[in-house]
Amino acid sequence: MNEATGPEQAPCTWPAERGAALPGGPVGHLVTRVARLHRTAAGRALRESGLYPGQEIVLGHLWEAGGPVRQSDLIKAVELDPSTVTKTLQRLEQSGHVTRAPDPADRRAVLVEATELSCALSRQVESAWAGLEEHALAGLTPADRAELARLLAAVEANLCDRAGDCPEAG
Repeated sequence: MNEATGPEQAPCTWPAERGAALPGGPVGHLVTRVARLHRTAAGRALRESGLYPGQEIVLGHLWEAGGPVRQSDLIKAVELDPSTVTKTLQRLEQSGHVTRAPDPADRRAVLVEATELSCALSRQVESAWAGLEEHALAGLTPADRAELARLLAAVEANLCDRAGDCPEAG
């Protein structure tokens, strides 16, 4: 007993089973761990192309657009914090992979465009992601892969419904 605070309390404890770091949420904990490991593996796969994780996502949206995109629209498309996208674009601009310029129609807006130099990376990025996909899903049958994609899409739909921030279907 501690005279100043009363009876001593035992510290909080949670079950020690592997994956039970968040009791009541083992699937959420596993999804978090898988996402972290995927990002780390993506970083390694992209290292050869000189990109950092997340930069390929931004470039992918620009490559798909095929022309200038307002930075504000790009931020919405990649679903990241504006400051994160701004920092990513600064790095990509410094490495010559994107250009940014004021929008002639609205000088307050910024247009972002992938450069020809970045286009040379598109095959490396595609190859890195395809290799990562194969490695991550090794041992799963085509039916397992389809079921995993279906289940993850359902989880995503449930979460975006809860968050009230659902990306466009696709």
